[in-house]
Amino acid sequence: MKEFKNILEAYNKVDFTQRRAVLATVVKVRGSSYRSPGARMLITDDGKWVGSISGGCLEGDALRKARQVMSNRVPLTVTYDTSEESNQNLGIGLGCNGIIDVLLEPLDPTDHTNAATFFDSIVKRNLPVALATVFTGDTPTETGRKLLLTEERTILHQTIGQPALADAIATDLATLFATRKSETRQYAVSGTTTEVFIELIQPTVDVIIFGGGFDARPVSQLMKSLGWGVTVTDECVAHIAPLFFPAADKLSLCQRQYIDRDFAITPYTACVLMSHNYEYDRDVLRKLLRTETPYIGILGPRKRFDKMVKEFSNEGITLTADDYHRIHAPIGLDIGAETPDEIAIAIAGEIQGKFSNRSGGFLKYRQAPIHQRDGHSDQVFKQVYLHTPDAARSAQGA
Repeated sequence: MKEFKNILEAYNKVDFTQRRAVLATVVKVRGSSYRSPGARMLITDDGKWVGSISGGCLEGDALRKARQVMSNRVPLTVTYDTSEESNQNLGIGLGCNGIIDVLLEPLDPTDHTNAATFFDSIVKRNLPVALATVFTGDTPTETGRKLLLTEERTILHQTIGQPALADAIATDLATLFATRKSETRQYAVSGTTTEVFIELIQPTVDVIIFGGGFDARPVSQLMKSLGWGVTVTDECVAHIAPLFFPAADKLSLCQRQYIDRDFAITPYTACVLMSHNYEYDRDVLRKLLRTETPYIGILGPRKRFDKMVKEFSNEGITLTADDYHRIHAPIGLDIGAETPDEIAIAIAGEIQGKFSNRSGGFLKYRQAPIHQRDGHSDQVFKQVYLHTPDAARSAQGA
């Protein structure tokens, strides 16, 4: 979501009386790549860009292809084969050993369906939505068309021209709220084949830090740099001076008994308890158990949390298996953190893992791709080609 916001901020600063712009989106990856499907980049005709679609190796060529889209205002999908032996043909430094499809869409501020305006409405909504984007097929006029669905299966936006195709896509989009797996799918409808990137776009993670001690400061700063919303709250006004937390979105002087009244805690809210006050943390945890937060991290040794559990049991409060799953005590990943800055990294890493459904650990031991990948093994030319019906047929017949 941070990338969305950075792109939108840059888009709103473009003087479209003088400039033209294109949105580039990674829509499909086979093999390895630096960025996953859903990575986006805003390109303007003065050679500038915001965001990224690779580690820097594709951006320059994407700029050249984008000029065609700026000129004719027709969406275009470009395929890059980044295997080692094809680098010479591309004239750019690659080596990711993957095949990457990038959709280029013109951005016209007078068109209310243009991608930037569309994404602005998603950011402001701040609720999960499922998005489908057509990027190749036997019907070129469908390229760039979209369908946006809410968790309640309400269609917010639909520009796909074939009703049967739109219905099939909407059915698959509805499953993303459970699977949380963005992917590319092919649809064969009315004798035509269409490739569509379907993705779940989730709201920004919000973090509430309970306790404004000195070690909460690097936590606030790091989490804000990740693009997360940050609130710091304490019962002592001296602990939450703006001087201590310049990056925080909100500083709140709140007594523990009013936490459920003063804060909107959602399934996209992470709660970090680091006040160093046992009774405060215990009472805050008691409140948080009744909320939808998926992550509760408690600073301090395990025996501190065990004492809280025992007190809760004496009060008739029994923690469920789900409660134990979302409570992290001690807080943070096991990276040997000692200083406040190192502890901030451990906490941020654990929250990131929680919201991406990953457990942490060394990637060298992971027996799967680093990023989510489609399981396709399509063969394409080891060069860059443009997706036109003739070019696609030529590639398949090569």
